[in-house]
Amino acid sequence: MRFFIETYGCQMNKAESASFHLQFMERSWEPAATAEEADLVLINTCSVRITAENRAWGRIAHYAAMKRERAFTLVVTGCMAERLRERMREREPRIDYALGNFQKAAFGLLLDAAAAGRRLETIEESPAFAFMPSHREPGSFSSFVPIMHGCDNFCSYCIVPYVRGREVSRDPSSIAAEIESAAAAGVREITLLGQNVNSYRWRGLGGELDFAGLLTSIAPIARSAGIGRVRFVSSHPKDLSDATIEAIASDDVFARHIHLCVQHGSDRVLEAMNRRYTRDSYTLLADRIRSRISGVTLSTDILIGFPGETEEDVEDTLELMRKLRFAYAFMYHYNPREGTPAAVMPGQVPVAVKKARLARVIEAQKTITRSVMDGMIGSEAVVLVEAVSKRRGDEVLGRTDQDMMVVFPASAERIGSFARVRLESIRGNTFKAVEVR
Repeated sequence: MRFFIETYGCQMNKAESASFHLQFMERSWEPAATAEEADLVLINTCSVRITAENRAWGRIAHYAAMKRERAFTLVVTGCMAERLRERMREREPRIDYALGNFQKAAFGLLLDAAAAGRRLETIEESPAFAFMPSHREPGSFSSFVPIMHGCDNFCSYCIVPYVRGREVSRDPSSIAAEIESAAAAGVREITLLGQNVNSYRWRGLGGELDFAGLLTSIAPIARSAGIGRVRFVSSHPKDLSDATIEAIASDDVFARHIHLCVQHGSDRVLEAMNRRYTRDSYTLLADRIRSRISGVTLSTDILIGFPGETEEDVEDTLELMRKLRFAYAFMYHYNPREGTPAAVMPGQVPVAVKKARLARVIEAQKTITRSVMDGMIGSEAVVLVEAVSKRRGDEVLGRTDQDMMVVFPASAERIGSFARVRLESIRGNTFKAVEVR
């Protein structure tokens, strides 16, 4: 039996797709080179942005048409399946299973039924989210390790709390076990994952463990297992504590990079978004991070065109970007998500205006990124070698502690190892470097 997985959207989806992959392999299924050869096609969907849903609908239609030509099992899972489960089957009856986020614990039963040529008539939901034991992508030297699931923030534009549920933190012993297992399989970098890692809270017999405590506890475990670098995403500014900053600063196993989603530079818009911080409090947090963690870079998300946004609000955002000098940013314009408060707010901004404002923000960030990178020329960095360069077979591609991409001369044998390099020039958004020993 052969399988094929397509994944859309967030890093959590990528981690969960890797876990699905492992479940296939445990049952002796083999990965298909193309979907046309697969006995089961799994589409892991995202609902955060309408563009991700539209792409998924296009692929669903493609596979539904393929089912007219040959028999195979079509499974759709993820947040889109959670949000639109009944409507999805009505719109496309050739979907065999629409597997919601709280039905994923039954995925193994689904696979066993598909292998036996049977169909599960019902798939029960788990009352509580169940973490899968491993999220390692086979053959990868980097791996996601989810530490929590869901979100309690209810930002007014965001669908995540409605499709992934309330926050659930993972048992720290399970986190440690996955880190050790990943390291034994050759992983050298892990990324702790959650919708908001800073609100991690585990209550056990030994008391309460927060995110700073989790970082402190897993650092020696990761290092002794052979993990050379630990990252984490995503961070909500209202919850990133001074204790977390101190934990990162005091141990060099943690990458010198934090993705800290600001979303906007206008206090009025931030309040309407229900972000629960101000531009001043965010700026002070960024200052504390930079003063305590040497060489740290910050990246962010920026959402333009929120209902009621004015030109003055956009200028506030551009001013904040220039002041804080993010190394890079994920920038997008607002799309209404059905069921969220922002979708029915007055003052919806026309699409053409949103796109024009977004273009200005993107152009500003390009200039800032180039300036940040120019300032790094001549410095040294430690990189994890990830792949052979697409441009030249005698160069490899790596990522620095500061989450910047680097290419330098080396053989493919270096993939999966760390190297110290000197940054010498810039090609696009990538540094050209030479190894130093």
